[in-house]
This record gives sequence, C-alpha cells and structure tokens, in this order.
Amino acid sequence: MGGDNAPEIVINGAELIKQRLPHIDLVFVGDETQIRGFLAQTKHLANAEVLHAVDAVSPDDTASQAVRRGKTTSMWQAIAEVADGRADAVVSAGNTGALMAMSKLQFRTMPGVTRPAIAGLLPSEKDIVCMLDLGANLEVDEENMVQFALMGQAFYHSLTEKERPVVGLLNVGEEEQKGHEYLRLASQQLSDPDLGVNYYGFIEGSDLVKGEVDVVVADGFSGNIALKTAEGVARLLSSFLRRSFTSSILSRLGYLLARSSMKELRRKMDPRRYNGAVFLGLNGIAVKSHGGTDALGFSNAIDVAANLVDHGFIPDVSNAIEKAALIREKRKLSDVE
Repeated sequence: MGGDNAPEIVINGAELIKQRLPHIDLVFVGDETQIRGFLAQTKHLANAEVLHAVDAVSPDDTASQAVRRGKTTSMWQAIAEVADGRADAVVSAGNTGALMAMSKLQFRTMPGVTRPAIAGLLPSEKDIVCMLDLGANLEVDEENMVQFALMGQAFYHSLTEKERPVVGLLNVGEEEQKGHEYLRLASQQLSDPDLGVNYYGFIEGSDLVKGEVDVVVADGFSGNIALKTAEGVARLLSSFLRRSFTSSILSRLGYLLARSSMKELRRKMDPRRYNGAVFLGLNGIAVKSHGGTDALGFSNAIDVAANLVDHGFIPDVSNAIEKAALIREKRKLSDVE
C-alpha cells in the first residue's frame, strides 16, 4: 500500500518480475478488496496470496507515529511475515523512516553490527556502484565505517556475483593524511589483508561513477548528499540533451542519426534500473523502493530482494562481521602484550 500509485504500481511491478523470475512466490499485504481488483487483471498473479490489513502507514507519518499504530498496518504485517519465517524478504515503496524503524524492531540488528546502514546502486562508466550509508547514520566512527565496507562488499557480491568487489572510502582527497580522523583510522583497518576486503583507498566525489571501485563507503550525511547530487546532475543532463535536440531542424535531424546511441544512454541512466535500497545489518532482508517509481522500477526492487535471498546474503554478512570481530580481539590482545 506504499508509494505514490499503490497498490496498482506494486502489482504491475510484481507481474513483470513474476515473468522474469517464475520461481519466486509473492504475497501482497494491504487492503484486500483493492488488491484483489488489480490482481484479477494480471496474467500470472490472479491467484496470489493476499493478507488483509486494516491500516496503512501514511507518507507523512513520523517513524514513531507509524510504530505506535504498529500491528494494524500493512507495513508492520509485511515485515512480520519475514521476521516470523513465513517469507524471505519484504519490499515496500512506503515511508522510509517507518520501514527502517519497524524493520529494526522486528528483525533486530545482527550480532556484532553497531549500526545498520542504507545501501543503494548507481550507474558507473564500467558497471554499477553500491553506495552506503545513504542517510541512516549522520554521525559515525571508524568501526561503523569498517562494518559498512564489509556489508557493502557482501551486498555487491550477492547482486553481481563478483568475487572480490573493490571498496573505496569517500573523502575530501585521496591522500592518506586528509579527512576526519575516523576516516583515516577506518582506512588503516581496511588495509589489513586479514580482513579480506579488496580495499582501494580514499576516493573523491568526482570518482563516484568512474567505476574504479564497486562499493563506496561514506557516513550517512555525506552519502545522502552525494546520491542526491548525482541524481540531480543526471536530471540536468537529460534536460540539456532534450533542449539541444529540439532547438532546431538540424538538431532534430542529428537526434534521428544518433537515436540508437541516445536510446542506450537513456537506458543506462534510467533510475528505474537502480531502484531498490537495502537496509544492511539486520537479521532480515528489507528493500525500499522509491515511492514515485513505476512498475518497472518496482519490479527491479523485487529483483534486488530475490537476488539477496538466492545468494545467501544474510549468512555472508554475518560471517564477515564475525571475522572482523575476531581480528579486532586479536589486535587488542596484541596491544596488551
């Protein structure tokens, strides 16, 4: 029931993904009357399971307001399906703060994880880039950053099956002496080969989309600003191109000649292809779709969730965090000696 055009967009997106991934089962949580009406118009979901919920979280609700209403909402009930082991992942286009708060309450944080983080995807010159944190933690320390790197590495591996994703820390410069102390300390820890991170070093904002790194680690404040800036620049570029190709007869002719290349450019820059942010560090998979997306975008958010389930994302993260904790304890013992 979350998102600008729910539940229609949610169901249409589910119909698209069901055609691509017939092995997954989809359960819809919300107003059963509305949902059944749209499901009846689909080819692959007419008999899908629906769990009725009498209430829904509003886009204007604060996280605390949504949690107080709690168990009567479709969002709470959808998360509960995963928390109680009846489903493998939850996908929602609803209120981000409410989804994060309810997921933390029901899934709980993984043992050893100090703070969960929000991870999302961006296009790059070579492939896709995972970036985290995107706003869950405005203030962090070096231990948080190391854990973000480990979780982001596992996330990227689950989506792409790349064995050793390259990890970089977002900073104001590439030199070792630059940036806050927690960044320098995190960089030292990530450089330890025992940690198992394929660490690149510091990167600057201009390096985000070069494709030299697969995972960009930042605090939530910097990460959110960087993401929103990248999205704004993409919209600006699209606007400039549209104006340029409609400014004269010759420019329209130029567009016709370059149409196939422009089509590929639009495909690569289409934000719907990268829809689906994930709350990392919880004992359950929760994927947040953009509230204003369409059916294609929502289908990609479901695709992200299915990939994480199929590739054993939760155990991968848990093992990486446990390994980091053992290394940290060894360091402490060594310092004492």
